Amino acid sequence: MGLLSSCWAGCVEVDSHTEAVFGMTFKILCISCKKRSETSAEAYTEWYFREKGTDTFTRILRYDPDALLEVVDERFQDLVVWNGSKNTRDLQDLSIFLTNVTYEQAGEYLCRVDRNLTFDGYVYNIVINKTIHVEVVDKANRDMASIVSEIMMYVLIVVLTIWLVAEMIYCYKKIAAATEAAAQENASEYLAITSESKENCAGVQVAE
Repeated sequence: MGLLSSCWAGCVEVDSHTEAVFGMTFKILCISCKKRSETSAEAYTEWYFREKGTDTFTRILRYDPDALLEVVDERFQDLVVWNGSKNTRDLQDLSIFLTNVTYEQAGEYLCRVDRNLTFDGYVYNIVINKTIHVEVVDKANRDMASIVSEIMMYVLIVVLTIWLVAEMIYCYKKIAAATEAAAQENASEYLAITSESKENCAGVQVAE
């Protein structure tokens, strides 16, 4: 994904998966890339949650480089694990894990990034909000991409198998033809040598 905790070689903003499976661990991806990597920056994040069927967002956690993870919503106590940037004050990956997902955790998640950028001593503040809709299902549904990939894999296996069999048949025929030609050549040489030997023997007898 191009993201490293302590040494940022690059940053790519990728959309989060939105389908969590009941009772399993689910990663909510939130990435906010700094536009200019050479700019000094500090950031912290707050996550908010709006349960399915409700109208308001409630703050559930805060993470900053000093205090680290602070879960403030009892519904998420011991159920959230930080999976974002570490060992840096410039947070760009702000992802979290939900452990032991329940149906009550379905809804809208708001990832709020508060970043201070420093330009020649001047501090510029920017706030970015990213919303992720999460559904909770009993069983994971396979997406179309994985189905197509599996079909293509089987097609490729069949094609390669047919090609391999054809190559084996071709090589077998080529080897058989070469063997037959060599056998015929050896037989011709043997007949020629035998005929020459008989002629030599006949010549010797006449000379005697």
